[in-house]
Amino acid sequence: MREYLLTLCITAAVTYLLTGPVRKFAIVAGAMPEIRARDVHREPTPRLGGIAMFFGLCAGLLVADHLTNLSTLFERSNEPRALLSGAALIWLIGVLDDKFEIDALIKLGGQMIAAGVMVMQGLTILWLPIPGVGSVALTQWQGTLLTVALVVITINAVNFVDGLDGLAAGMVCIAAAAFFLYAYRIWYSYGIEAAAPATLFAAILMGMCLGFLPHNMHPARIFMGDSGSMLIGLVLAAGAISVTGQVDPDALKLFAGSEKEAVHQTVPVYIPLLLPLTIIAVPAADLILAIVRRTWRGQSPFAADRGHLHHRLLEIGHSHSRAVLIMYFWSALIAFGALAYSVNSASMWIVLSVVILSTIGLVLLLLPRFTPRAPRWAEAFVPPRYRRGRASEADVVPETAGTAAEAGAQGVEGPREAAAGDRTPVAAGVSGVNGASAVGPRARLADRSRPR
Repeated sequence: MREYLLTLCITAAVTYLLTGPVRKFAIVAGAMPEIRARDVHREPTPRLGGIAMFFGLCAGLLVADHLTNLSTLFERSNEPRALLSGAALIWLIGVLDDKFEIDALIKLGGQMIAAGVMVMQGLTILWLPIPGVGSVALTQWQGTLLTVALVVITINAVNFVDGLDGLAAGMVCIAAAAFFLYAYRIWYSYGIEAAAPATLFAAILMGMCLGFLPHNMHPARIFMGDSGSMLIGLVLAAGAISVTGQVDPDALKLFAGSEKEAVHQTVPVYIPLLLPLTIIAVPAADLILAIVRRTWRGQSPFAADRGHLHHRLLEIGHSHSRAVLIMYFWSALIAFGALAYSVNSASMWIVLSVVILSTIGLVLLLLPRFTPRAPRWAEAFVPPRYRRGRASEADVVPETAGTAAEAGAQGVEGPREAAAGDRTPVAAGVSGVNGASAVGPRARLADRSRPR
């Protein structure tokens, strides 16, 4: 455990220390695109944060290769090298996209090629544990297709959810933490060495996210861009692929019977492993809903819009920070709920806890819908957000705008006029641009169908 934690800390430190210089490089290189209609930040913010995350990944693998216990992993398995090869390719594609905005189909092809590179070096699914059937061996083509599909789905799920400051990095960090605990349990408790690469990948992924988050939390000074979101999506998928199709259910020895019965009894164990979507269920759901929504309107599945889950949270009335925390909550509930169920599936306390926490999450999610409004005679004594009518939107006006009554008069027309017209892009490099992001008036988020 100490060597895994050391690798995590080194990865986080390298990522954190490099993010500042990378931000300056991104500004000089002009990787600061204009504000788009679907963006929630108000100032041009440099991208290319994935550069620091990639070097953090390289540092983590390098340190692990020189540690006493983890160094044997590199001798027995080629999976770390396979991960580094695929990560380098997907990172390069992401850097080019952050700078030059390459076509979506080209990115999709690059994702498939990166997955294929990992498959060629041994990081692939060999068999699947299916309840009631047993371990089903896959042919080379079946394993390759399934591996490529999982990598592409996971990369795009993470990429789709990267819409608010700190959202993607935080959600992937939560998923990686749950995955690390489970993979470490398989490796340490059951002595299954095949789970060691996945444990290392999860530790490095946590370090990449934790090192980048201080620079990316609201207001963000730098975005990870596609170079970062596709990179962490690939690392997350690589960990799931490494352990899902290469750990023999019989090696767990949880049931002394036939192979079919063993797999059936160990279904709770494989809940977090069969598909990485169980630990990134929120971004995966966002991905599926986005595809259905766009195709239903006759648009391309790759067409950008403002209908993502985080956009809807802002439209409901949540602040930027609260929307991110709500997404964190649901990700943690799903990931650690599945982890707890895999440890003890017979405990009713786990089910009851998940139900209670889900109820709390729904209440927090819908809380802005039930914001109390003060009566007219008491409006002067309560914050603007509790006032009725025109004064209810006064909280979107800066405090320097004047008194509370003046803010109430200005808080409606200004935002609505801005929402009716096009958002004027702020040119990159203007005076005062420091990469900070802020959520504009909520009235700006009314039109979710507006194209890029």
